Amino acid sequence: MAHASDPDKYVGRPMKRREDRRLLLGAGKYVDDLAPTGCLSVALLRSPHGHARITRLDVAAARKAPGVVVVVTGDEVRHLAPMPVNPAIPGMKIPPHPIIADGAVHATGEPVAAIVAESAAEAWDAAELIEVEYEELAAVSEPEAALAAGAPAVYSEIEGNRSFRRVVKGGDSDAAFASAAHRVTLRVAQERISAVAMEPRMVVASYDAVAEELTLWVSCQSPFRIRGEVARLLGLHESQVRVIAPDVGGGFGVKTGPYREEVLLAWLTVRLGRPVRWASTRREDFQTTNHARGSVCESELALDADGRILGLRARIVSPLGASLMFAAPGSPSNHVRCLPGAYVVPSCDIAVDGALTNTAPVSAYRGAGRPEACFVIERLMDTAARALKLDPAELRRRNLIPPDRFPYRTITGQIYDSGDYPQALERALAAADYPALRRAHEARRARGEVVGVGLVSYVEPCALGWESGSVKVERSGRVTAITGSSAHGQGHETTFAQVVADAVGVTPEDVTVIHGDTRRGPEGFGTHGSRSTALGGGALVEASVVVRDKGRRIAAKLLEAGVDDVVGVGGGFHVIGAPQKKITWKEVATAAYAGGTALPAGDTPGLESSSYFQPEGEAWSSGAVVAAVSIERESGRLVIESLTWVDDAGTIINPLLAEGQLHGGLAQGIGQALMERIVYDERGQLLTGTLMDYAVPRADDVPAVTIEKMHTPSPRNPLGAKGLGEAGCIAIPPAVVNAVVDALVPFGVTHVDMPLTPEKLWQAMRG
Repeated sequence: MAHASDPDKYVGRPMKRREDRRLLLGAGKYVDDLAPTGCLSVALLRSPHGHARITRLDVAAARKAPGVVVVVTGDEVRHLAPMPVNPAIPGMKIPPHPIIADGAVHATGEPVAAIVAESAAEAWDAAELIEVEYEELAAVSEPEAALAAGAPAVYSEIEGNRSFRRVVKGGDSDAAFASAAHRVTLRVAQERISAVAMEPRMVVASYDAVAEELTLWVSCQSPFRIRGEVARLLGLHESQVRVIAPDVGGGFGVKTGPYREEVLLAWLTVRLGRPVRWASTRREDFQTTNHARGSVCESELALDADGRILGLRARIVSPLGASLMFAAPGSPSNHVRCLPGAYVVPSCDIAVDGALTNTAPVSAYRGAGRPEACFVIERLMDTAARALKLDPAELRRRNLIPPDRFPYRTITGQIYDSGDYPQALERALAAADYPALRRAHEARRARGEVVGVGLVSYVEPCALGWESGSVKVERSGRVTAITGSSAHGQGHETTFAQVVADAVGVTPEDVTVIHGDTRRGPEGFGTHGSRSTALGGGALVEASVVVRDKGRRIAAKLLEAGVDDVVGVGGGFHVIGAPQKKITWKEVATAAYAGGTALPAGDTPGLESSSYFQPEGEAWSSGAVVAAVSIERESGRLVIESLTWVDDAGTIINPLLAEGQLHGGLAQGIGQALMERIVYDERGQLLTGTLMDYAVPRADDVPAVTIEKMHTPSPRNPLGAKGLGEAGCIAIPPAVVNAVVDALVPFGVTHVDMPLTPEKLWQAMRG
């Protein structure tokens, strides 16, 4: 596909988001803006304990409270469980996941009763009248402690709190380590973090008893998945369930769902015959929306005398929480398969254990296992460079996958489609003027300053699975494009309009993009894993080509010319060599819907097509980062002085939106690196359950960045596109930590776990 250098194409142009006008004017439509006539409010009484038996539950007073319609406890919805999990790892043990706790609670925030009232205030008032007595049980919050001998059992039926173990071996790692000239080890403990989407999770549900149709409005990323699971759990046909995701204020992977609340509200509206609504508070969101990261990895790298990698070993323990989300095994699996990173690794021995803990579920969030893997291999590379007394850039040069080896199969079985990893590193080093940066740091260190430089080379798998697209030219000549990909801030309405405009032969202004409604188009997969442009765009291209080719045949008949003599031009078609013989899309569409003799022989009426696009494999983005930092000796305050970033996401549809995505990932990556951390105590109490306790980056916390883009197209989709939405969370944390460790080497520091708080760095400089 063309880039911005082609003035006749829209793919590659930096166009402003068409969505932003209504959003900036306050005209967006979010779930909390919806108020169906007669709508009831739902409040959930949640467990204050990390692990306890419910010995007494008395809801009598609440049922008599003003405005209360019904109070529901666990025994009334027992038949709805279990919630769905993707059993992607063979032998997974899946714990109970009731809609409302029934007899015991296994995490703070687990609901023990649902109160439905005429107003939210009345529902919350009634919740305070419920009497609950608990017998508190021993809890375990951290993954290694959960798997340790003698640990409290999260569930008596799951021995050792282990949900799964996955082992990946390749090559002869024993021989590699036995023959290695150098072996370096590293222990990495990732903090648990929260997505903190601007809009917490929300649900409105309504049931039409006459039509037997259930409608849910959900702040979510995967409407079709939620439709399927709600229909299954309630015993309805999918055709009876409609899920709409209107404007969604951020998701970042944690809103792929389904959650308990969607199922509960669907059941309540069917039972009560009235619409119901639930809006999560920020505290509820911290307690119940899935957390991420939190793994502990003991790793080891074997290298020969020249610094070339011979083997990689890793033992990973990943927390899963007390209940498993649908994508629970995804992040641990990505951690394993992505560990080789951008390097030639001839052998590996990697194992990951999934640990049940008395905490919120731990599942997908921007990166979903990719950041953990990148962090480990990039910290190992710096550790090895220091052991071999090599510059970190030189060690990477010796081990990066050469561009002539693509498609490249890694030792963990992944097929990298395309890329030029050495070029990305060299461009980042050149843009940062790396030699000069090193010289300047040497001089500053001689003056007593604490400064460091960190490098990262990274890969980002994306576009896994399939996606749908539907394209229709209306009688007016305008185009309606429906995508199964569901936007939550990425700018789908703008980028997909550019894609369809080029593929059909119209302007983006002629294209209306529809998304987020299971009733409007073909089955869709949803938005996560940096997949929308490659897969959603790929499906729309395929559908557009079918429509364009049919339009060309109709145009040829109307122009009384051979099909091969007719070509597309902006807004329609004309005869080759006779541009005055032109016909518009409106005229073509009029003929298409008239049918009969207006159509070429063999063609049927209409001018639309749907496509389900599934490539042979993932696309793999890549890039490199150079970070320069300084640390104040007196306070431990970290200053990111410069950040240089080269990202290769293949074909870029809209450079302006692409850069916005990279900046967004940068902000979240900086948040994890510097300040964010979910903390539980030994009783399973969440200590960081508000924005007073959990720090998120503000505008002045996000450093300036120099971003350059490479374009190595993917052969696995029609656009040649790759993902870039998760790159900031993958690449930025290890780059910053590598720079900080480099700065702290004079103090004898070899590793620092995130978050890099001033207190932690101050302590590190004092031994």
